[in-house]
Amino acid sequence: MKSLSNRQLQLLKLVVFVLAALPFLRLVYAVAQDNLGANPLEFITRNTGDWTLYFLCITLAVTPLRKLLSWHWLIRLRRMLGLYSFFYASLHFLTFLWFDHFFDISDMWRDIIKRPFITVGFIAFILLLPLAITSNNAMIRRLGGKQWQLLHRLIYLIVPLGVLHYFWMKAGKNLLLQPLIFAVIVGGLLSVRLYWRLQSKSTIT
Repeated sequence: MKSLSNRQLQLLKLVVFVLAALPFLRLVYAVAQDNLGANPLEFITRNTGDWTLYFLCITLAVTPLRKLLSWHWLIRLRRMLGLYSFFYASLHFLTFLWFDHFFDISDMWRDIIKRPFITVGFIAFILLLPLAITSNNAMIRRLGGKQWQLLHRLIYLIVPLGVLHYFWMKAGKNLLLQPLIFAVIVGGLLSVRLYWRLQSKSTIT
């Protein structure tokens, strides 16, 4: 499975697209069936936040998996996975803006400043915006390959901020297992990248 034909790749993209949309469709179905539990706001907030982190971690894992397994076609899925990260992050933020603050920007802003875990999550979302906007071939050509790559390295900051946001939120409820699992996964993915980068520099010198 080291290489795929164009037809196989297109089919795989379609499968990944559908699978990545399933959490959203499941959420829509739960809303339609009024099956969100005793606290609908918490359910939606938790669901969209969890899937944002899942997709951020999956996106971050693409390059290490491609190198370790020599599955070079994986890189063709990274853009879609990254955009799904932004999609679920947008739903997460919209839930906060709509149901928590009813589109009252000043009230939302006070909440962002007052509560550090929301501050961190908001910063991570804002940093995701330019990545989503430039995730197309036209922007790659306009920015140039090097500038585009430099901009998209923000992902190395965004994902840890997302984990920190999740950790602080769960810490208030003494639920630390899941945040620690995310921290270990993200730490491992970033450590592998750092190791390869240092190794390549030592090879050059």
